[in-house]
Amino acid sequence: MRILYHHRIASRDGQATHIEEMIGALRALGHDVEICAPDLYGRDSGRGGSAGWVGTLKATLPKSLYELAEVAYSFVTYLRVRRAVRAFRPDVIYERYALYNLGGVLAAKHAGVPLLLEVNAPYAVARRKYGGLALGRLADACERFVWRRATFVLPVTQVMADLLVAAGVSRERMAVVPNAIDPAHYEGLPDAAQAKHALGLDGRIVIGFVGFVREWDRLDRVIDWLAGRGANENLHLLVVGDGPARADLEAQARARGIGDRVSFTGVVKRTDLPSRAMAFDIALQTALVPYASPLCLFEYLALGKAIVAPDQPNHHEVLRAGVDAELYHPDEAGDLERAIERLAGDAALRARLAAGAREAMALRQFTWRRNAERVVEVAGSLRRA
Repeated sequence: MRILYHHRIASRDGQATHIEEMIGALRALGHDVEICAPDLYGRDSGRGGSAGWVGTLKATLPKSLYELAEVAYSFVTYLRVRRAVRAFRPDVIYERYALYNLGGVLAAKHAGVPLLLEVNAPYAVARRKYGGLALGRLADACERFVWRRATFVLPVTQVMADLLVAAGVSRERMAVVPNAIDPAHYEGLPDAAQAKHALGLDGRIVIGFVGFVREWDRLDRVIDWLAGRGANENLHLLVVGDGPARADLEAQARARGIGDRVSFTGVVKRTDLPSRAMAFDIALQTALVPYASPLCLFEYLALGKAIVAPDQPNHHEVLRAGVDAELYHPDEAGDLERAIERLAGDAALRARLAAGAREAMALRQFTWRRNAERVVEVAGSLRRA
């Protein structure tokens, strides 16, 4: 099958993992995949933020003008997709949804090619809440326009699927396809003791976090909890990643007298991440939006770690409380700290949850290959129709 993969992502941040892994899995199944994307994506460093001229516009233009520019850019994406369709002649277009991006669905409609739309978030809602949104009614209208006109929609969680239904998308033309892992990245890893030794953390109980750290991850709470523990306890917070909150967290740790008990690896290659995270005894997922499919949860399952995660519906789609995770109530004061403390003081519980995590991954097969197979099944049915 010939698949045109279209996205409008300019920066190589966490979104890149989903993009590149899905493309790799589709190609591994023997399908011909052509990428249709901005040039900036290939040149970005992957350290976060918006790349090149996109970041400049975002920083200098008023929000309303920037959002109008995003809408106008749909004409560019329309032409880009139409050219790619004429040159590649795909059987189907696979698009990663972006707010104000009307070009893909319009080009697919005019070319008569079915479009599968991967939806990771209701970006009109997310930007209104977190990044600020000047033209809310326009954003909502554009979001509904794209969702309703895609041939088939692939939300990453059931929570996201319910939001799509509320916006007028029928359940008959959608299927949930969550994040996943590539099992090849988890072969031949060091054991926990070896991973700790490589990082200078011998004998520590390591509380680990994977990701691009921002203020809302609330790792400051973990640092405060650590500072309240006895100095003789071998507890350590390890962050595999980097992010804008790093400097403040390191300063907080030094101010609380535990600078030697908090460490960051900095940015690491995705293929090197599992060997670093094998040092974890407790794998931490902090509070998250209710519709997301957090990649790190699947990584923690594949690593076979005792997971601490928020008790919320999107996590219930992946985790089982008391079986492969210790869940906490994110809005309840002290409950995150309670969950970490319970696991830190109970090695047998950590071992039981870790075994449950390994079993969950083995049974439920959260792999990019399986996701690609489901996408191909959908695409095949659309072709036949």
